[in-house]
Amino acid sequence: MASQLKDLSKLCLHTMTTRPWNIEECIRNYAAAGIPAITIWRNVIEKKNLKEIRKQLEESNLEVVSLCRGGFFPSVNREKRQIAVDDNLLAIEQASALGAPLIVLVCGADGEQSLFKSREQIIQGILRVIPDAEREGIKLAIEPLHPMYAGDRSAVNTIRQANEMAEIINSPVVGVAVDVYHLWWDPDLESEINRCAANHHLFAFHVCDWKVPTLDFLNDRGLMGEGCIDIPRIRSWIENTGFNGYNEVEIFSDIYWKTDQSAYLEKIKQSYLTKT
Repeated sequence: MASQLKDLSKLCLHTMTTRPWNIEECIRNYAAAGIPAITIWRNVIEKKNLKEIRKQLEESNLEVVSLCRGGFFPSVNREKRQIAVDDNLLAIEQASALGAPLIVLVCGADGEQSLFKSREQIIQGILRVIPDAEREGIKLAIEPLHPMYAGDRSAVNTIRQANEMAEIINSPVVGVAVDVYHLWWDPDLESEINRCAANHHLFAFHVCDWKVPTLDFLNDRGLMGEGCIDIPRIRSWIENTGFNGYNEVEIFSDIYWKTDQSAYLEKIKQSYLTKT
């Protein structure tokens, strides 16, 4: 079992966790709260001057861990598949401009075709953007999503599938993001984390909790310790591989988004230190 976290030095916060804040507020408030790292969701940088945002990040000493999100490659429509590729190329440009070394891929699915076909198109889509990612020095992390999202959000639903996909693609810039919300139930999770790390594909680790009962399967995630996920055990598996990256707090919550975000930030820090 992992030892209790002693400080915030490995805490990264996703801007989606504090969704009511714009990017400037996220930067200012995360830094003031002693949070050392940030993962930026693309919704907060729309119509923003990325050079100015990067300057604010650097002045605040916030490390940019990743950009969320790319992906959504599959479609029965060829034009839509090309639009997805173009959007991922744009994400690579944005990540480079912000100094983000990684893009998290929510790979997508199309309910009008089989999962097998969607997975083929995901591989094809990633292969098409690898040259640009390599040129900009940006890594791409396949994030497997819980099977409840297989129909529309991701045809990659287990860490085994993500590992297999990364192995097929066989590029040093393509790996896997492990999110406990999506993978906590998987009986092969520990062995597949080890497989991922052995292949140098373990790129990111995301945490939150699965509330019981869950009122909304997208936007009712809990703070660490509010649900049934054994987060310290999974963190120990991650750390035992030698992974030295951040513990990224990614919480979608209609409940918490309606509360005072500064008070919420303090709750995040407390639950991170005591329940992660």
